[in-house]
Order: sequence, then structure tokens, then C-alpha cells
Amino acid sequence: MSWRWRTLLLLGVVAAAVYIFNASWRVAPPADPQVALIAHRGVHQTFSREDLENDTCTAERIYPPEHAFIENTLSSMRAAFDAGADIVELDVHPTTDGQFAVLHDWTIDCRTEGTGETRSHDMAYLKTLDIGYGYTADGGATYPLRGTGVGQMPELKEVLSAMPDRQFLVNFKSREQREGDMLASLVSAHPEWRHAVWGAYGGDEPTYRAAELIEGLAVWSRRGLVDCLLQYEALGWSGYMPAACRDTKVMVPLNVAPFLWGWPNLFLERLRHAGSEVILLGPTSAGDPGTAGIDTLEQLAEVPESFDGYLWTNRIEIIGPALAAR
Repeated sequence: MSWRWRTLLLLGVVAAAVYIFNASWRVAPPADPQVALIAHRGVHQTFSREDLENDTCTAERIYPPEHAFIENTLSSMRAAFDAGADIVELDVHPTTDGQFAVLHDWTIDCRTEGTGETRSHDMAYLKTLDIGYGYTADGGATYPLRGTGVGQMPELKEVLSAMPDRQFLVNFKSREQREGDMLASLVSAHPEWRHAVWGAYGGDEPTYRAAELIEGLAVWSRRGLVDCLLQYEALGWSGYMPAACRDTKVMVPLNVAPFLWGWPNLFLERLRHAGSEVILLGPTSAGDPGTAGIDTLEQLAEVPESFDGYLWTNRIEIIGPALAAR
């Protein structure tokens, strides 16, 4: 046998060994897989993600409303839990009087009749605003939610006080470490709310400061997630689990998951042994800076029956009942 054929044979044997070593079927699926649903912004108005940028005013591009809920409000959060959410994600900004306003945007210009950075106002003023003011599905011809959101911007303490038995994921919108201190002080002053503050993410500085001060807080960083997936894709065939993938939550886009070594059963087991869990997102696409969710029944059908972890969704009112019926 020539050296060329021997090389090809050797490469074939190595390829077969790598395939078998990373085959999902090597690990039996869990007998009773547990899926937890994270409802992004509660039940909310969805919008076109085409040409989406970080500063896009999404209230100006909503689809025709199918319900009257406005994101990040108490009623939208309650509706999300009623639909089957295990955790509701919410966004916070510190106010000039030391509170946490619950609103997605860096400024109040998009959704309300006010102007300026959210954090440049006190909570009393923010409470006077109509957070349904800017929503339109027809380019500004009509504003179907205008007048329905007056006084509906909650303060984080209101949320935790109203639903202490539920769980929330706090999204820090800045990189100010003091926000981590603020969240820790809030939990310290109200230990009865510790269960409700499930996790935090966003800016690394406040996120990891909060993790230092709040034992057991679930946290992760965007940079860490990229490092985890890229390093695992490069080295995971050997069974190596990068440090970036350890003791964290790993957000995995639905269209990336099939390309991860051992997906789903073996990959999930490797992460469990590394102290981590998966949050499965919707398909990622170039040029979309947002967080896509498992938002349609077709996407839900792509989630393996053996999946054991978290699903991220922008349409909890659809996915919650569908998952319960699966």
C-alpha cells in the first residue's frame, strides 16, 4: 500500500474516531427533560427586525397589535407568567433619586412623550409619562397604545414587591459598576426578594459586581459567550471544555446549535459537568444586534425533545402553551 493510501486510511480512521467520540447518541437523553422558559420583556409588542440597530426605535415599527400589553410593565410580566414563563427578563436604569426604572431604552424619546436619557430623570417624573405614547404600526398614521401607558413604568422594587414568588433576569443597560452595587444593596435590604432576583446580564462591570455581592446569582457576559462557542468549536472535538464555558449560562442560537460537537445530548452533558447550562435562543443573523427568541411553532419544533435547559422567547403567549401541550 502506498504512503498516499495509508495517509487517507489514517485520516479516515481519525475522522471516524472523532465522529464517534462526539456523537450525541453516546449519551442517553434525560428521562424527564426539564425546559424553563425565559420571557424576554414579558408579553410585549413585537416588531420587524429588518435592518435593526442598537439605537433603532422599535416602537415605531411594531406589527399590528394582537393584544394591549406593553413591555416591562407589571401587567405584561403577570401575563407572561400566566402563559408559562419561569423567568421574566426586564431592563433597568438607575434614576437620579437612586431607584431602578424598568424600561428598555437608553432614552425616553422613543416610547414616551418625554425626552432625554432615562437615567437623567427621577422616578417621580418617569411615573408621569405615557410609555405607550410612541407605538405605531403604520408609520405614525395611528398610535393604538397612546394613553394606555400613563404611569405604567415600574420601579424595580414595585416589581419584586408585587411578585416576590416569581423570578426575574435583570438586564443592565450600562457598564457602570455602581448598578451592581445598587442591586446587591436592594437584595440585602430585602432578603425576601433574593429568590426573585434569579440572574443578571448586560454590561460586564455591573453584572460581575452583582455576582461578587449576591451569592448564587446567575450571570454571563456577551464576550464570554462568544469566546465559549468559538473555543469549543475549535477544541471541543477532543472533549475539552474551555474556561469561558464553565460555571455559567451559555446562550446558543438555534441555527448554531447543530454545529456544536455532541449536540444535543453529549454537548449538554459536557456543560453540566462544567457547571453550566444552555439558554437556547432563536436563529441569529448577520446585522441583527438584538436577542432573537424561539418565537414560532416552527422554531419550537426544531428544539430537540431531549433538550434540558432554558428557552428564550419573545412570544411567551405562543410558546408557553405550545410547550405545555408538547
